[in-house]
Amino acid sequence: MIRVKVAYGREGLWVDLPADNVTVVAPNYLPGLPDEQGALRHALRNPQGTTPVAEWVGPQDTVAIVFSDLTRPQPRRRMLPALLDEIAAVPPERIVLINALGTHRPNTSAELVEMLGREIAGKYRIVQHNAFDLGSHEYLGRTTSGHDIWIDSAYVRADVKILTGFIEPHLFAGFSGGPKAVLPGIAAQASILANHSPGMIAHPRATWGVTEGNPIWEEMREVALRTGPAFLYNVTLNRDQQITGAFAGDLEQAHKAGTDFVATTAMVPVQAPFDIVITSNSGYPLDLNLYQSIKGVSAAAQIVKPGGAIIVAAECWSGVADHAQYSQLLQGAPSPEALLAQIHASGEVIQDQWQVQVQAQVQARAEVYVKSSLPAADVETAMLRVCNSVEEMVAQLMERLGPDAAICVLPEGPMTIPYLAPAA
Repeated sequence: MIRVKVAYGREGLWVDLPADNVTVVAPNYLPGLPDEQGALRHALRNPQGTTPVAEWVGPQDTVAIVFSDLTRPQPRRRMLPALLDEIAAVPPERIVLINALGTHRPNTSAELVEMLGREIAGKYRIVQHNAFDLGSHEYLGRTTSGHDIWIDSAYVRADVKILTGFIEPHLFAGFSGGPKAVLPGIAAQASILANHSPGMIAHPRATWGVTEGNPIWEEMREVALRTGPAFLYNVTLNRDQQITGAFAGDLEQAHKAGTDFVATTAMVPVQAPFDIVITSNSGYPLDLNLYQSIKGVSAAAQIVKPGGAIIVAAECWSGVADHAQYSQLLQGAPSPEALLAQIHASGEVIQDQWQVQVQAQVQARAEVYVKSSLPAADVETAMLRVCNSVEEMVAQLMERLGPDAAICVLPEGPMTIPYLAPAA
């Protein structure tokens, strides 16, 4: 037997599996930077494609700094002090911190303190983006695809706009970080729904690790550039949440450097698909709900055989989803195939439809089992299968698939994106 620790909640989940059948696929581990604060300051003072922010931001400016919400592992309380030190000439009352919630729920006061640190949370004005209040947005025209652009007014009206975040592979935007801080981060619901429409999600290049030619990411870039961001400040992390790289400067140049870096550590080739793939959603805080955990399922789907099985271990400590639409959509059709047909036939884009579409696309080709803290009824209502024990479920699957069934484990979930290597 082989014992593998899968990222699950705060503590992780140990799983015992038959050693001869198992392949473990994890990111190429990089140790954290020995001097995180020094590396962050160096990136800010030696930016790519622009001059240091401290040289052109002054006390007369109003500054908007966008940061990621609780569903993202951005190390905000380590990143933001270095940035705020660089713009110390700006009075605190002229700085606004914008929580890029997209369509997620607002974070609680306690969560904001945990995310930002008590000093920053108490010193600066914080705006929690509300995608559902169109009146708190500015209209910036239409994209090349014809989609209306509505962006948070607190950001648009600032003299200086700074985007912060964390770069990792993303299931349909290619990579996180960069322009995602604007769309969907601080965009109105209408703009988000248009960007996440069925045709965009179904595009063959709307997938992990792809930006150029990906209509979703390209529209995100177009919208972000339309807002005139002054500066990008992104990092990469290892499984211990330590910073492995810092990327700052021009939006396109700094993000490209970051995604190139991530691709070398997180994109891992495999030679053949697997009968069973065990994955996670990278543990706390990313496995907060079932909705977010579809990312881990999608990562596993890249290498599962048609008709195979995916087991996702995600604690789901916050429940099923932030919004009821996710569950409602899944209850609206008898099967994943019928659900996909329904989504493409409808001319209306509904909140959370994109995650349901990704889930259904996976389920049309593989069984999906969920190991979580959720009641069984919640999992089954989401058209997924309950897994009480990963070991027991693997044993049952091997009885059906055979004793030689190939098993892959993605212990860090979508922190690793496997892909089938091209045939030689």
